[in-house]
Amino acid sequence: MKIVVGISGGVDSAVAALLLKRAGHEVTGLFMKNWEEDDVAGHCGAEEDLKMARAVCDVLGIPLRTVNFSSEYWDRVFSYFLSEYQAGRTPNPDVLCNKEIKFRAFLDHALVLGAERIATGHYARTDERNGRHRLLKASDASKDQSYFLYLLGQEALAHTLFPVGNLAKTEVRELAREAGLPNHDRHDSTGICFIGERDFKSFLAHYIPSRPGEMRTLGGERKGQHDGTMYYTIGQRHGLGIGGEGEAWYVVGKDVADNILYVEQGEHHPALYSASLIANQLHWIGGRPPAWPHVTHAKIRYRQPDQPCTAEQRGDGLHVSFDMPQRAVTPGQSVVFYDGEECLGGGIIEQSLPVSRDEANRYAHG
Repeated sequence: MKIVVGISGGVDSAVAALLLKRAGHEVTGLFMKNWEEDDVAGHCGAEEDLKMARAVCDVLGIPLRTVNFSSEYWDRVFSYFLSEYQAGRTPNPDVLCNKEIKFRAFLDHALVLGAERIATGHYARTDERNGRHRLLKASDASKDQSYFLYLLGQEALAHTLFPVGNLAKTEVRELAREAGLPNHDRHDSTGICFIGERDFKSFLAHYIPSRPGEMRTLGGERKGQHDGTMYYTIGQRHGLGIGGEGEAWYVVGKDVADNILYVEQGEHHPALYSASLIANQLHWIGGRPPAWPHVTHAKIRYRQPDQPCTAEQRGDGLHVSFDMPQRAVTPGQSVVFYDGEECLGGGIIEQSLPVSRDEANRYAHG
């Protein structure tokens, strides 16, 4: 087949291209530039990534094309990112980037180039059962990225290959080393590209003006001043500047309208735990939701072990009740559902319901 591989400069996408070429496919690399707002400062590292992508394709003997999706990224991903922070939520731009850029803009562009399939270096797998394409967890559970791919639909999955999904990371690096790929020992990228190594608060302040306000306990006691509720997330410990004796302080809530950041003391304070949550903006990979109520498993963050739960659709959204309370359930993040190795879909967390101190302590201490 004619396959266009998204080449990022990292080892995973390089080995994806290597495996497809070895399988006899006609492979073309495509480097996507998604951010150029302040490239001069070198925060995103696109120039270095492109240099590495070219070196990889030279070794593989495949052509490399480049495309600039910065405009699409700004309109479809970054604008949403800013609006969510302004609303007091904590978004996950990687999830939306996968949907809107890597498996929409990239897919559309590749099809115009004559591709029959696209491929990426994501750690995930797919199969087809009864005419339906399924998204499956990667074989290497420690690297599984299906959580970030839950917004993909049938069309995207029908056109996508994940060549490294059956491999462990150590196997990927060894294949790259044996093939003489220049990035076989390159460090994996972490964090959000457009922020890079910068301080998150300083970056966000460039787009959203700071709005100082009070930090209070849930009982109303003033504990200090914050720089703006959008800079903090549920469960955050560092950067609060609250002194005194005893256990550390944590963010347990936000009142965006009155500009109050709520904090409480103790890693296992009950306000940090939730028995259930409400999710909206639901997406089901198979095209339709399961029958309600549905007993399943879910993750509320990447790399979290699957958590047993029951989901039920109600008027205000999907109610998800966990068998055991969950710590730091964060509005704006994604809850993603699984049936064994299959990723069913998910939604955006709107709110969570706290538990009693006894329930929190029982869960936290086993």
